[in-house]
Amino acid sequence: MEIAFYLSGLVAVLATLGVITNTNPVHALLYLIVSLIAVALVFCALGAPFAGALEVIVYAGAIMVLFVFVVMMLNLSDTVEAQERAWLKPRIWLGPSVLSGVLLLTLIAILWLGDGGRVIEGETLTAKAVGSILFGPWLLVVELAAMLLLAALVTASHVGRLSSPAGSAGRREPDARKEAS
Repeated sequence: MEIAFYLSGLVAVLATLGVITNTNPVHALLYLIVSLIAVALVFCALGAPFAGALEVIVYAGAIMVLFVFVVMMLNLSDTVEAQERAWLKPRIWLGPSVLSGVLLLTLIAILWLGDGGRVIEGETLTAKAVGSILFGPWLLVVELAAMLLLAALVTASHVGRLSSPAGSAGRREPDARKEAS
């Protein structure tokens, strides 16, 4: 498992460098997905499969799909077809593909060969253990974080509803000439 830990960590670092140095947002998102999956494998190698599964489901799954949709929606222009053809070049997909291949080979090797006695020592973290810790000695911190998130949600909702800083007095009435035609 040490080899899986080190290879996954290396892939996570290289993919994160790809995120930072890439100027195209779609390519940066591809590298970020690879990086998040590599971090999930690091969690699994450390004996926390539950944290690894949450990493894949929450971050690499849900949040990255949201990012991809936002980037795609903001990229509306007349040259979308030409840009999509440019993205299909193998040169662009080479980096994320190589890093994903290293992760896949690492995972297959660990599953096929086993750990061979090279286990990183530690206790396996389960969902029950996480729940017991969060709602045991850390209950007050969890409740305070929930209140903070609720306050942020109410504030974002309130700020999002305001049309202008002046409130309803700053709203423009529809132009009478446009309505007449």
